[in-house]
Amino acid sequence: MSSVLTMIELRSGGTADLAMVESLMTEAFDPRFGEAWTRGQCLGIMALPGVWLTIASIDGKPVGFALSRQILDEAELLLLATAPASRRKGVAAALLRSVITEAREKNALKLHLEVREGNDAIKLYRASGFTKVGERRAYYRGNAGQTFDAFTFRRELP
Repeated sequence: MSSVLTMIELRSGGTADLAMVESLMTEAFDPRFGEAWTRGQCLGIMALPGVWLTIASIDGKPVGFALSRQILDEAELLLLATAPASRRKGVAAALLRSVITEAREKNALKLHLEVREGNDAIKLYRASGFTKVGERRAYYRGNAGQTFDAFTFRRELP
């Protein structure tokens, strides 16, 4: 029995990557849930201080990204996406580890995120030391007007 090791490459991203980020969001986020941001929203947040974008690639092809920000001693994971064909290969976990590491290097004491109730990513967040600290009722608005709750999670960064 042989196993294939997938090499995930991570790099810092910038505004030049936004077309690719938008494409990945379209591919990764189901429009029923209203989770994807527009390119304009991404551009607006990236213009703020303390924001960073991490791109994940396999064999030179972008397969995921994480968009994060830090204000004072708290960081927030704003978006994390993995192309459906690259899921279950460690891409999201590698991106999340990178965000945690960078937030620590920037002297953040806490890392926050929110996630739609029922999203499979909750398992990854819990396994990575995040604890549910709140709920936002009817936070996400889907493409047909339906609403979905959001859970807020936090991880201490000792």
